Amino acid sequence: MTSPLIGYWKLESNGNNWDEYLKTAGVGIVLRKVGNTITSYEEISVDGDEWTIAITSSFKNSLLKFKLDQEFPEETMDGRKVSSVMTLDGDKLVHKQRALKNGEIDSLIIREVKDGRLNVVS
Repeated sequence: MTSPLIGYWKLESNGNNWDEYLKTAGVGIVLRKVGNTITSYEEISVDGDEWTIAITSSFKNSLLKFKLDQEFPEETMDGRKVSSVMTLDGDKLVHKQRALKNGEIDSLIIREVKDGRLNVVS
């Protein structure tokens, strides 16, 4: 499978609403400040029908392995445990996280390549 998402990407901006998203997700002030200042990279690859997103940063690393349209357990970078599903919508990778704990929020993360850059929107 060829997808413009496959590659090694540097996160260049957390976007305008990143801090508000983290606050809504229940992330404390200290982790929010760290999350807003770290350098982060994502390497997206596909082997057969298994996708991998390796997230590395100056703070913490994470490895997501999944098959499209199949639910899988995930621990977020801020420590929340969620049930996730990844789907493709054209060239967008749509990442739905369903909170497992009462009081925590569900999340929607969309990854899309535009102008040679990976855009990650929450």
